[in-house]
Amino acid sequence: MIKKILVLVVLGIFVSCGSHKSRIQTTKNSTAKHKTKKDKKSRSKSSTADTRTASNNNSSSGKTETLESSSKTVVYADVVKNYIAQFAPTAMDNMRRHGIPASITLAQGILESGAGRGTLCVNANNHFGIKCHSDWDGDKVYHDDDAKGECFRKYDDPAGSYEDHSLFLTTRGRYASLFKLDEDDYKGWAHGLKAAGYATDPKYPAKLIDLIERYDLNSYDEEVLGKSHKTRKRDREEEKQKEEAVANVSSSGKTYQVMQGDTLYSISKKHNLTVDELMKLNNLSSNAISIGQILKVK
Repeated sequence: MIKKILVLVVLGIFVSCGSHKSRIQTTKNSTAKHKTKKDKKSRSKSSTADTRTASNNNSSSGKTETLESSSKTVVYADVVKNYIAQFAPTAMDNMRRHGIPASITLAQGILESGAGRGTLCVNANNHFGIKCHSDWDGDKVYHDDDAKGECFRKYDDPAGSYEDHSLFLTTRGRYASLFKLDEDDYKGWAHGLKAAGYATDPKYPAKLIDLIERYDLNSYDEEVLGKSHKTRKRDREEEKQKEEAVANVSSSGKTYQVMQGDTLYSISKKHNLTVDELMKLNNLSSNAISIGQILKVK
């Protein structure tokens, strides 16, 4: 009897310990599972927050740009600004050496390279989508464009692409009219490129002008030309207006512009006047006249 009692007590203790251990394990497992779910949820929220923050940061920097590079490229404004900061010095250097507005070069580079993210730019440092043509003997890559597997020029570095772009415009006769425009006339250059056949897209000029004006690219033209450029340009315009006014008046036969070697006597003979009559018409008190001076002759 005593043995039976002892056996039952031992069994009871064993069962009691086993049950207690089981409850502890279950609690730990339950806690672990609960924490795992909570951690996952926390990480998920954190990840979402990070993504949202990144998105907001990009959004705060401006709208996205869909650029017509060798492959359509969508970039944030920050990417475009970084591209400008990186290549503005190169564009200005090319402007000094070749006479192409830095604003035009940068706008073309942004548009055609996808602000440096386009396939052709990444694979070949080709920022302007220049094809091989028959005169190219450098490295090449093949890329689907207007036709499948077209040949494009490959450069060792972006500077080579920028230099080639300048040479492309300066050495081909169809672009000669562009170099008669003022170097700060980016609108004229944008429309001139389209008229000369640089691009087939009817909106190409508007796209370039939009990029230039939104990112203030013409400020780089002004930096190259100097602060006095606007003054010089204004003086040229005023001089041109004077010349046109003189031409209009002279065509009526009522005035004469003094040229080198002219005297009052020679001018009076040309217009069937005496020297005295010429002096009276122009309220002159002496025979002194200067080159460029406008005299009434009728």
